[in-house]
Amino acid sequence: MITDIILIIAGALFVGVYVSWRAGRIDRLHARVDMARVALDVTLLRRSSVAQELATSGLLDPATSLLLAGAVYGTRGGDRPRDLAESDLTRALQAAFSQPDFRASLSGKEGADELLAEVEEAAHQVFVARKFYNDLVAVTRDARHRPLARVLHLSGHATAPVFFEMDDSLLADKPGASMGPAGHTMV
Repeated sequence: MITDIILIIAGALFVGVYVSWRAGRIDRLHARVDMARVALDVTLLRRSSVAQELATSGLLDPATSLLLAGAVYGTRGGDRPRDLAESDLTRALQAAFSQPDFRASLSGKEGADELLAEVEEAAHQVFVARKFYNDLVAVTRDARHRPLARVLHLSGHATAPVFFEMDDSLLADKPGASMGPAGHTMV
């Protein structure tokens, strides 16, 4: 009899610890998603700042500068959804970098190589930050949708994180494209 009571208490204690651990894990995942979103926002802001610097540098032709500056402006609090505005900036950067002899026309101009390298690095960091953020969102959503988490509402009142989808495709097979870290083609 006493052994049965001890087993029931031990089982209840084990279940309680496990449920508490799962709830804590979901909470930690939400915190990580929030931090990853901030990191993504910072990299997007850095990319738009570097793109703005390129647009106003005087290195580009006026039409390309205007296209790039307009896309940058759209990323900074416009009336369009952020993912669409960021995709527009990606396409504007692709248009600028895919012009025939783009790099050759800028070679020898003061600061051009450093600025282009900075734009490429910022574009790669956006790619990495978005992938990291979306991977964390997927893990968090999976943890929230497990049967125990759904039945016991272990995620509390926290809203489910959403993926950040945008065109961050890097220039593949285009003139002027260079290879970035880990073999990714860069803008």
